[in-house]
Amino acid sequence: MKCPFCGSQDTSVIDSRPADDNTSIRRRRSCPECGKRFTTYEKVETIPLIVIKKDNNREPYDRTKIEKGVLIACRKRPVSASQISKVVDEIETEIFSLEEKEIPSTRIGEIVMEHLENVDPVAYVRFASVYREFKDVNTFMDELKRVLDK
Repeated sequence: MKCPFCGSQDTSVIDSRPADDNTSIRRRRSCPECGKRFTTYEKVETIPLIVIKKDNNREPYDRTKIEKGVLIACRKRPVSASQISKVVDEIETEIFSLEEKEIPSTRIGEIVMEHLENVDPVAYVRFASVYREFKDVNTFMDELKRVLDK
């Protein structure tokens, strides 16, 4: 592994342990050239996943888009960074467990909403309002009533 500080090719592993609910390995490394330490994560490479957008365009799956959507929905809510990370991990696990090569973005949105509903109702409604493109206040109120009835 190349040292991110000095570029040396000769680094050594000091410590390894499971990370992210045993879905990756966290490795603590040391560089003998500059003496600095850094952390790397090793994940299993999954099959490439293509997302079918609403306009039928296709693009590679990008975890950061889900993270961004969840972060925006949870902004100024009592949801910790670790909870957000856990939810995104759960969403990604569910998406890849479908074992599809292509998945509609609408299905990803539904999965995200299912998980957000369990984390924070306000974050759920925020995400749903953008995802479902509520056209008027009545549509928004119908969704709020549905959440309140649960």
